[in-house]
Amino acid sequence: MSFDTPSGTRGTRQPGRAIKWFNKWSMRRIRRKGGAKLMGMDALVLTTVGRKSGEPRSTPVAWFPSEGGGWLIVASAAGAPKNPAWYYNLAAHPDKVRVEIGNRKTDVVAERLRGEEREKAWRQITTAMPRFAQYQVKTDRELPIIRLMPHSPD
Repeated sequence: MSFDTPSGTRGTRQPGRAIKWFNKWSMRRIRRKGGAKLMGMDALVLTTVGRKSGEPRSTPVAWFPSEGGGWLIVASAAGAPKNPAWYYNLAAHPDKVRVEIGNRKTDVVAERLRGEEREKAWRQITTAMPRFAQYQVKTDRELPIIRLMPHSPD
């Protein structure tokens, strides 16, 4: 399974420095209140391992339920031409990922959806939250959908 979505040539501007403050505030809220909503969406704290630094990196992301008990997330970057940094961290270390909702922390494995599986998930996501369809219109890259599934014991 590969994370190989190339950057696009058009899209919205990436948010500036204020997003760092907002992300920190959002993560505190998600960790404090399980099931917290941000901008009308269910949100979780996604912790990845930096592909270059090897350091843990956390960010709030919207999630949608996945069949089998996992979570679906979209690397939309609000329709920016480039994938968000966490997408590349997942690509480098798909088995070193953690999800936090409230005080619940779950180690997960990341898998990029493709083909019919992606299309089914995309319909689910855009029905639940139409703004994601608007993000897709803003950019010419295909917005990656990632399924996060709890680690199965070896």
